[in-house]
Amino acid sequence: MDNRQNNSQGNGGNQDGNRGPKFNQTIVILIIAALITFIGISWLNSMVKDATYKEVTYDEFLDMIDDGEIAKVSFESDRILIEPVKQNNSMGVKYTYYTGYLNDDEIIGKLEENNIKFSGYIPSTNSSIVDFLVAYVLPLLFIYLLFGLIYRRMAKNGGGIMGMGVGKSNAKVYVQKETGVTFKDVAGQDEAKESLTEIVDFLHNPEKYSHIGAKLPKGALLVGPPGTGKTLLAKAVAGEAKVPFFSLSGSDFVEMFVGVGASRVRDLFKQAQQSAPCIIFIDEIDAIGKSRDSKLGGNDEREQTLNQLLSEMDGFDASKGIFILAATNRPDVLDKALLRPGRFDRRIIVDKPDLKGRVDTLKVHSKGVLMDDTVDLDAIALATSGAVGSDLANMINEAAIMAVKAGRKYVSQKDLFEAVEVVIAGKEKKDRILSKEEKRTVAYHEVGHALITALKKNAEPVQKITIVPRTMGSLGYVMQVPEEEKYLMTKDELMTRIVTLLGGRAAEELVFDSVTTGASNDIEKATSMARAMITQYGMSDKFGLMSLESVENRYLDGRTVLNCSDVTAAEIDSEVRELLRKCFEEAKALLAKNRSVLDKIADFLYEEETITGKQFMEIYNEVKNPQPVPAAAEFAD
Repeated sequence: MDNRQNNSQGNGGNQDGNRGPKFNQTIVILIIAALITFIGISWLNSMVKDATYKEVTYDEFLDMIDDGEIAKVSFESDRILIEPVKQNNSMGVKYTYYTGYLNDDEIIGKLEENNIKFSGYIPSTNSSIVDFLVAYVLPLLFIYLLFGLIYRRMAKNGGGIMGMGVGKSNAKVYVQKETGVTFKDVAGQDEAKESLTEIVDFLHNPEKYSHIGAKLPKGALLVGPPGTGKTLLAKAVAGEAKVPFFSLSGSDFVEMFVGVGASRVRDLFKQAQQSAPCIIFIDEIDAIGKSRDSKLGGNDEREQTLNQLLSEMDGFDASKGIFILAATNRPDVLDKALLRPGRFDRRIIVDKPDLKGRVDTLKVHSKGVLMDDTVDLDAIALATSGAVGSDLANMINEAAIMAVKAGRKYVSQKDLFEAVEVVIAGKEKKDRILSKEEKRTVAYHEVGHALITALKKNAEPVQKITIVPRTMGSLGYVMQVPEEEKYLMTKDELMTRIVTLLGGRAAEELVFDSVTTGASNDIEKATSMARAMITQYGMSDKFGLMSLESVENRYLDGRTVLNCSDVTAAEIDSEVRELLRKCFEEAKALLAKNRSVLDKIADFLYEEETITGKQFMEIYNEVKNPQPVPAAAEFAD
């Protein structure tokens, strides 16, 4: 503690020693400001003076004398001032007229004849000096005193514009366990926690690593989709490290003033060196770390801030125990210089959790929630493939709210599954009443999807079918739950998914001999999947293993960009169209072959509006495999 205070005092001495250049720069600024103010006052003074003077011609002056409109005349060095008897204006402004000199020897006699007072011009050095002092010197003195007062206030707080807090780092500092989060509160990210646990251990026991020659990495970059827990992991590091933890966002560095961001970076690292060992966490670092592009011009605020960050990361000594932690979901836009070894030495992937990770995450978020014996978190985790930690936390909370609304004191499995549907499709829209024709069409559409899953080998089983409209726009949906977690998809499984997606449109065309707009989302998903098979997965007989498309923003929207010519792009469109046509014909053939099952389940769904996967399979087996009626037994007398 004493050493830290000594360091602070030493740095304070350096600040005083470096105040000379800042002081000179401020004096120059004050002088320029005073000159500008002086010119402005002079200009305003002349404007006000000119506004109350009006010029008249000499003949008009003579006419005014004859008409008795003049009360007094003053002869100055360069003009004749005329004071009228009365003012002829509605503004209430007192004007003084003036005219130039002419070689008129009779003007004095004419003024005497009309009893007009007149006076000559007597130069007075005293009055001119007094006027100059009042008009110019006193305002300048006042401005000098005002700026001097402002400068002293700014110098007292740190000097310049930085003294007003614009250039100072506004990082939140956490010490010990003030965040209230530890690694026990983070689930589903075992590999990421392991990498960060090493960093925390290094900060606690540096001798153990330095003995063998290991060095503390300078920084680690947390990369992953939104909601996976990157910021939560950083807070857990703060809770575990028990060292000062500086937390701020990348946007905190960006200001309208050029150079302020760079100043904040310098101030942040200066604080960190005084508080070492410590951790610096920069959330959303892509706000300042975007790749520098000469096409757009350089030397702007963001680029200066990035340059200062790179310089500071090279300048500090890692042996002092300063570690930089950053998070982003856009690693593809970061500057290459920021990602090289020696700056961010580690890239820690915080990806969507797998099945085990989802189970652990659900257990963490359900610790304080009362649940009954029907709850099976494994089944919920299996039904939420692709969900991130924030989604799962939201589902647990939604289930608890539903239980309270229903008047129950415990959360049930039904509440959890309903919460999953709310997060995926939205709440039930009970005020939207479909007509009988629309309701029947939606029933056949959804059963068309579900029946394909029962008929195809590689399909995922159905959990629920409903034709109750949802707030996110769907008029109905089929909920499928995989039997196990899968990380690879075969070509047959992808083809089955496309056939399933097109089953709804196939059912509409088969039963009603027409189509509706209800299949728009299905067609969009099927087209995207078919295009990915051809351009990314190498599953096209025509193009083979050729990569035709690359993925950008992998952790955000996953937008794709074609890497081929326009001719090839046209051929890709043709190939996608042919693949979708084949899958649609297959779906239509399967449903036509099982028309009786389709009609039976659709009628049942039309009446009940919602059926479970178990009810769906019971009706399916009842129609497909009817049980023979036993013959009546004969009794002999």
